[in-house]
This record gives sequence, structure tokens and C-alpha cells, in this order.
Amino acid sequence: MATRYLIVCLPAQSSASALWNRLRESMSKSAFDTALYRFNIPDLRVGTLDSLLALSDDLVKSNAFIEGVSHKIRRQIEELEKASGVEGGALTVDGVPVETYITRFVWDEAKYPTMSSLREIADNIHVQVAKIEDDMKVRVAEYNNVRSQLNIINRKQTGSLAVRDLSNLVNPEDIVTSEHLVTLLAIVPKYSQKDWLSSYETLTTYVVPRSTKKLYEDNEYALYTVTLFAKVADNFKMSAHEKGFQIREFEYSPEGQESRKQEMEKLMQDQENMRTSLLQWCYASYGEVFSSWMHFCAIRVFTESILRYGLPPSFLAAVLAPAVKSEKKVRAILEEFCGNANSTFWKSEDEVGIAGLGGETENYPYVSFTINIV
Repeated sequence: MATRYLIVCLPAQSSASALWNRLRESMSKSAFDTALYRFNIPDLRVGTLDSLLALSDDLVKSNAFIEGVSHKIRRQIEELEKASGVEGGALTVDGVPVETYITRFVWDEAKYPTMSSLREIADNIHVQVAKIEDDMKVRVAEYNNVRSQLNIINRKQTGSLAVRDLSNLVNPEDIVTSEHLVTLLAIVPKYSQKDWLSSYETLTTYVVPRSTKKLYEDNEYALYTVTLFAKVADNFKMSAHEKGFQIREFEYSPEGQESRKQEMEKLMQDQENMRTSLLQWCYASYGEVFSSWMHFCAIRVFTESILRYGLPPSFLAAVLAPAVKSEKKVRAILEEFCGNANSTFWKSEDEVGIAGLGGETENYPYVSFTINIV
């Protein structure tokens, strides 16, 4: 699928059909590798020149916004498909591939009645797309919140011993608890284990001799137990800290471990459900935003063509998908069809401003917009 299209509009001095035939013939002779399609624009309400000039400026800003939302949704789809392991298929608009929709564009009269003013239609499109963007922000935030919770739990499960959850590394038999005795968990730097083994019994009084046991080791630390009298636990913690050993607070609880496991499973299921739901929403919303965007482009083409070529409306709009190497040749052909009739409208910056060509409208002797799909 092409990712870059040109929507252009040429002045039709007589018949648009005759101009179309001549354009097709020229393209087939000189730029035969360039696909060419009619871009059908209905008879829209023109309004006053002042209203068109004011609208032209706003159309540029709104177009950038709508295009941006389209790209945001597409990027979100790619991210979700990658996370789900789903192979990205062709996106569709109104049930057809994007390429087919843009090259076979048909105005949706039911959704955008042509009896409405250009301003009303354009504002309606902008509001609809803004609502979709707001909805997307909420949905993505909810999904990312669940992902963040899972990431925190995963870091606790897989991070270094200094921060990770220890419950799955400690068994009931590793912990001694009685009226007087307590078992502490020490995080010992990996290369300080000999120091720990030689000094733990003397860090305070009433440490049970030979009570330490290594339970786990990662790339940075080793996890040891040590049993001592509860009354000296605080003294032991202080002495251990002074020697660079970290005592982790830990209370073995089978119920808590099971609760954390259930929480993890629920979050994983929530994440999967939300990811699937968000992906389906993005598929549908992308089609809706892209359709809105193409209707918006039709309004831009119509508005700029009236401002450039005047009344009554007499012009030919087309969609082209030229290869990069062919674009210069294609534009030369398009320019030939303009002659000198509109040269004063595009060569003088002052007169371009008067003509109201939308600020960011591409500077050619014909109306031209570039549509980047991705």
C-alpha cells in the first residue's frame, strides 16, 4: 500500500471529463507508473469570500490536528499488536482497505449533509475527532495504569534482592519464630559474603551460632537468614547496616503470598482484556477518523479551489500516488495543465496571501495537498 498520496485540483476551463481524459493520457505517456484516481467532491455551499478566507486559515490548523489523531491511533494499534503478538493486517475504513477508501472516495451525505455550510461541516468533523481523541486518552490511561501495576509487581518479582519481593524465595522451614527467637533476612553484597559469614555472629550478642543460611543469590546480592534473640534485633540491624548489610523486613504469610498471586493473575487477565478491547476500539476509531480526515480534505480542496480559481466552481480534483522518483515529472505534467491562467495567484507572496491559499498549502500553480498515511 502506498503511504503517501497527493490530492490535487486543476482548473477546468470547459469540461472536467475532457480534462480528466487528457490528464490520464498525459500521465500514461510520461509517468505511467503513477496511479491516478478521481477525487469526487460534491457541490458544497460556497458562502461569501470573507467566510472562505477565514475558513481557509482554520482548515490548515484543524487538518494538522485531525492528521495527528489519525497517526496517534495508528501508532497505538502497532504498539498493541506488537504487545499481543498479533500480526498487523491492513487497516480498513468503512470495511475497505485504506488505499481503496482514499482512491475511491465518496462523500457521505447522510453524515455530512451538503446543505450545511462549509464552516458547520468542518467544525462538526473537528468536534467528532476531538471526542475520539479524548476517549482514546482515557482508554489508554486505564490500560497503562494496569500495565504499570503489573510492571511494579514484575520488578518486585524479578528485580535485585534489594527491592524484590522475597516471599517466593523463603520457605516456612527457613523461618524460626518463637517467644524469644526471630529470624531476619539479610541482603549481602555478592562479594562481601565471606565478610558476612565471618562476622554475623558478632554483630551483636545473643546471635544463634551457625544459624545463617543462604537462600538465594543474584548478580548483585545474596540472601541469608540469621536467627537471634528478638530483644537484640534492633542492635543487630544497626550493626549490619554499618557493615553494608541490608536487613529486609519480612513476615512469612502463606495467605499473603496466595493473595499476591491472585492479584497478579487478575491484573494479567485485566491487561489482556483491556488490550483486546482497546485494540478493537482503535481499529474502529481509526476508520472513523480517517474517513473524517478525507471529508475534511475534500472541504479544503473545494475551499482552496474556489479561492484560487474563482466562481462558478469549475475544477477537477484527483488523487495520485507517485513514486518519489516520479514526483517531479508528475508535477511538471500537472503544471502544464494550468498554463499561465493562475500564475499571478501563486508566484507573488502578497497575492498568495490575498488568494487565501491556507498558509501551509503547497506552493504550486494548482491546489495540492500531501496525505501521509503513516
